[in-house]
Amino acid sequence: MGVYYAEVWPRWSDMDAYRHVNHAQTVTLLEEARLQLLYGEGARHGGALVDGGLVVARLEVEYKAPLFVNGNPFRVGVSVTKLRVADFTLHQEVHCGPSEADKVGVVANVTLAPYDLDGERPRRLTEQERDFLAGWRSESENGA
Repeated sequence: MGVYYAEVWPRWSDMDAYRHVNHAQTVTLLEEARLQLLYGEGARHGGALVDGGLVVARLEVEYKAPLFVNGNPFRVGVSVTKLRVADFTLHQEVHCGPSEADKVGVVANVTLAPYDLDGERPRRLTEQERDFLAGWRSESENGA
């Protein structure tokens, strides 16, 4: 599989005075794209990826070009670059429009860790979770 492509729609409230998506709202759009893979696609493969909980352990965002709010969705590529026992890293690229041909405006890497909500502590990935994530593994560490 390699790269999962999500479509995210910016809201009017995401826009700043310059008509582009505010940097903080961009993080929310990144989250929406991740959720489409982890919960939406995960449900199609036998259940949501992490029913108990999932926490962000690290987030790096590089803003390369403005994402303008113009009535079109953004295409977001999501792939797994690291898969460890108790966490994994997703590489995300937000295109400035709905097509893969649109330039990349934002690149992000987020490390996520499964969390046991009842026990209030991190936990290891299950075999099913690791198998699902491995299907979205990219060819390289940086997601390219």
